[in-house]
Amino acid sequence: MKSTVHNIRRARRLEYFTLFYNGLEAFGSVWAGVVAGSVALTGFGLDSVIEMASGAALLWRLRQDADAARRERAEHIALRTVGGCFAALTLYVAYESGRALLTRTSSERSIAGIAVAAASVVVMPLLARAKRRAASQIGSNALHADSRQADFCAYLSAILLAGLLLNAVLGWWWADPIAGLVMAPIIGKEGLAALRGKTCRCGHER
Repeated sequence: MKSTVHNIRRARRLEYFTLFYNGLEAFGSVWAGVVAGSVALTGFGLDSVIEMASGAALLWRLRQDADAARRERAEHIALRTVGGCFAALTLYVAYESGRALLTRTSSERSIAGIAVAAASVVVMPLLARAKRRAASQIGSNALHADSRQADFCAYLSAILLAGLLLNAVLGWWWADPIAGLVMAPIIGKEGLAALRGKTCRCGHER
């Protein structure tokens, strides 16, 4: 029992950190995107807002451990919320990537954007791994789904970083939207799995 309470508190701390970091990420990305005129950077900032919504849903779920019925209901609602966040992210990435290709949208070089993306490439995989470990310990499908969202944030960070660097160094404006279109169906598949409650092989709630 004591170990379970400790694991739940640890999971809560991870979600608080997610909200804090994604808040900084969202502000930095949107600000840099507006300054540079970069749709990709602005979109990345909005993705961070979606992740904040996901983190808030998980925090709510992790506080519903008083009884089994409330815990199961909270798990179901939180898992569907995370899935909905994936779906929204899929639509946004696909739309903005397609629009950037059709309009041949390019942006100015953004050192601030490169710094934000590079930081997230390092932070997000570590956060995803910690969340998966916590999800396994408390048996939460919703937290495991949220860890996958951190994974996708890392992928999108790498895509964004590559796009910003290629645009800044070689002038390849099309690199980022192409990569976004490749990622969109993968993100959508994960979102569908979360909505169906099939994201995780974790055990039952303790």
